[in-house]
Amino acid sequence: MPLAYLIGDILSTKPLVKANIEKVEARMRAQANERHPDLRVALDNLLAAGGKRVRPKLVLLTGNMLGADPEKLVTLAAAIEMLHTATLVHDDLIDGSLMRRGNDTLNANWTPAATVLTGDFVFARAAKLAAETGSLTVMEEFAETLAIMVNGELTQMFDARGLASRENYYERIYAKTGSLFELSTHGAAIISPVDTEIIEKARIFGRELGTAFQIVDDILDFTGDQAAVGKPVGSDLLQGLITLPALYYIEQYPNDKQVKSLLNGHYHNEKEMAILVENIRQSNAIQLALNEAKEYASRALQSLNGQPQSEERLALESLAQYVTNRNV
Repeated sequence: MPLAYLIGDILSTKPLVKANIEKVEARMRAQANERHPDLRVALDNLLAAGGKRVRPKLVLLTGNMLGADPEKLVTLAAAIEMLHTATLVHDDLIDGSLMRRGNDTLNANWTPAATVLTGDFVFARAAKLAAETGSLTVMEEFAETLAIMVNGELTQMFDARGLASRENYYERIYAKTGSLFELSTHGAAIISPVDTEIIEKARIFGRELGTAFQIVDDILDFTGDQAAVGKPVGSDLLQGLITLPALYYIEQYPNDKQVKSLLNGHYHNEKEMAILVENIRQSNAIQLALNEAKEYASRALQSLNGQPQSEERLALESLAQYVTNRNV
């Protein structure tokens, strides 16, 4: 089972999350009211296939822990999840993906133009919701996060294929995952009655947790199976995307035949990449990458120091521990 689904299940057990996540869903669905009927159908379908709502649950837990207004939290959670949903619409079109989570993607049935316009509509409604929090700072952070995510996609598209660079890797995973986790916890703290030190700690929690989450997700690309992770094992390498386990292996074995093939741009060679995936699995690169993910998770936990004990804090602590302690 994908990591997002597992941690989503953990967060769903919390009563305050259960009580408010339905409000978040309703707020998102309402964004297409009185719009073109095809837009309403498209948004309903997108949200029905929307996964476990990890990011809005992070918003709710963080904000409840810090005493934020519940209605503003629901609005912020809906804004962030719609931002995430819009990026998936465009990502599926860019990648030519026809299925996501077992469902047809929008572009499987619509023209590219209609798909792009629908994604744009979802982006616009997400921005409107962010503005409804009444916080200029939240709006600024929302806009900056979107810019980071788009820049990350362009970096991956033009610069990342076959590139063995730690700097590039960390930039990509922050853009892909860390930035949106960061927005979830940082935004919730911004609209809470807390001082700047607590707001900064909340930002750090989201960023460090998101980084650990993505590293573990990248490890699962090597150690999982296709049914469990929802994509072929080693699919990142076949796209020329070098993640942390591969980086550790490359640093240790720069003269490996398959490493040279990868770095020379021959990552579409399925036979060569299958050998490389198995070599990485059998090396200590997986453990080294996991150790690094645990360092990020540890820093996330440390950022919760000073918060009063509460059900929400315990849930966030459990999440940070779970991300790196499950079998990978």
